[in-house]
Amino acid sequence: MKKYIIYIVLLLAGIVIGKFALSGESTQQHSNSEAITTESTLWTCSMHPQIQQPEAGDCPICGMDLIPAQESTGELSENQFRMTENAIALANIETITVAEGNAESSALQLTGTIEANEKTNAIQTAHFGGRIEKLYVNITGEQVRKGQRIALIYSPELVTTQQELITAIRMKASQPELYKAVRNKLKLWKLSEAQIQQIETSKKVSSKFPIYASVSGVVTEKLVEEGNHIMEGGALFKVSNLNTVWASFDAYEKQLSSLKVGNTITISTNAHPNEEISAKITFIDPVVNTKTRTVAVNVELNNKDGKLKPGMFVTGTLESTQKQDSAIYIPKSAILWTGKRSVVYVKTSANEPVFEAREITLGNATTTHYEVISGISSDDEIVTNGAFTVDAAAQLQGKKSMMNSNVSSHTSTQANVTKKMEFNTEFEQAFQPSIQAYLELKDAFVKSDTKLTDKKSKAFREALEQLTNSQREKLDLYWALLHKNSKLINEIVPLERQRVFFQLISNHMIAIVENFKTLENPLTVQFCPMADNDNGAYWLSNEKLIKNPYFGDVMLTCGSVT
Repeated sequence: MKKYIIYIVLLLAGIVIGKFALSGESTQQHSNSEAITTESTLWTCSMHPQIQQPEAGDCPICGMDLIPAQESTGELSENQFRMTENAIALANIETITVAEGNAESSALQLTGTIEANEKTNAIQTAHFGGRIEKLYVNITGEQVRKGQRIALIYSPELVTTQQELITAIRMKASQPELYKAVRNKLKLWKLSEAQIQQIETSKKVSSKFPIYASVSGVVTEKLVEEGNHIMEGGALFKVSNLNTVWASFDAYEKQLSSLKVGNTITISTNAHPNEEISAKITFIDPVVNTKTRTVAVNVELNNKDGKLKPGMFVTGTLESTQKQDSAIYIPKSAILWTGKRSVVYVKTSANEPVFEAREITLGNATTTHYEVISGISSDDEIVTNGAFTVDAAAQLQGKKSMMNSNVSSHTSTQANVTKKMEFNTEFEQAFQPSIQAYLELKDAFVKSDTKLTDKKSKAFREALEQLTNSQREKLDLYWALLHKNSKLINEIVPLERQRVFFQLISNHMIAIVENFKTLENPLTVQFCPMADNDNGAYWLSNEKLIKNPYFGDVMLTCGSVT
């Protein structure tokens, strides 16, 4: 009996001790929780990390309890953002440290093509009208020689004139002036003395007469086919003598100060990369091409060996006369242009992949570099390869970027760049094909088919290009960004990288469509919390059923309608 009493006493003692111990632990946990809550200023959702609120509560997307957020970016400034090492490696991002001094090459480089020398261009015409029975020169690019037979023509007028000549021969003694007039008429039609003499001797009318080349050169364009009817003086071929050709370059307005007639330029071709031709500029067009904003710069070249063929791409290098030892030059690949703004990305931390967008002012251009007048200084480390991918990361994190010149640090992932735009009914109707093309592009990503995404991305871009200039202006920079991101989808093969630019397109499309008053068909904004490395990503859909374009069949139904 004593034995059982001892067991009962020990059991009761254990319960009392355990109660006090658990009470102390609970108090300690409660204290630690309060400490965490006090120290943390933001609450987030474990499934939707883009949600950040100043106090505890439920996630507005999935309803889960919010947890204290770890302030991993507290040391970053408002417009700085961090990329993951994995993203850096996938995008092949490269940086260099800016330094004062001349660029690697201070030479001015121009690109252009070989063209026929306009001074030697000629048109071979028919000297009399009729029907072309035979073409002896039937290929563009064929070499012709002066005096060569090039065509055979049936001419009713020539038949009549031959009969007049035969009749005039019989009346030559009584009417010599008539005979001379008919003979001169044939000569004006470029019939040779031998041909006229043959008609007089044989006294037979020929129904077909040959045409002989009046110039030597290469046929650059054939203007007729066998069976065509032509009038007197009608053009048969365009012929050019290619013993001399032009190297025609396109120079931008900023480059004109370095170009003068007589300047020596070194020319190389893709066909003969190891051969260089030194020549002088012979002509600078006095008029700017309003479509390309360039000026034609021509160099006359000797081409007796026939190596230079019209249409060849050529590169011309001209030593720059404007050198500044104290200037800052950066590679052209580092610069992102948007309207009047030029943006580069600066790596602000030596040990971490932290970046920040900087607007810069550009000066003169060299072969591979631009002079920077303001915006960055020497010793800044800038992105030279993968700048557009870094810009995509900035836009997705709502930071200052090529698209956004001013943003708040408390922006969300969804279409942060939204601004109020006024669209009329005409514009909304004109933009409907672009919306439809976007939805087809989205479906292509749902199928995870790169050939289809390539095709639909081109179709989306073509739909954008159907908008008039005034309609594009209503979209401000959105049109250019949609067009650029679509083009990058076609230039990039890996599907996962294509989806990064599709995400940007989706954000911009949402920002645009949010301002519409009417739509042909209802649209929904859908969201996947797992996309973009768990940061979440949005897209537009014309149905409520979730079909995820960021994962396809892997997680087809992951997401929700927001």
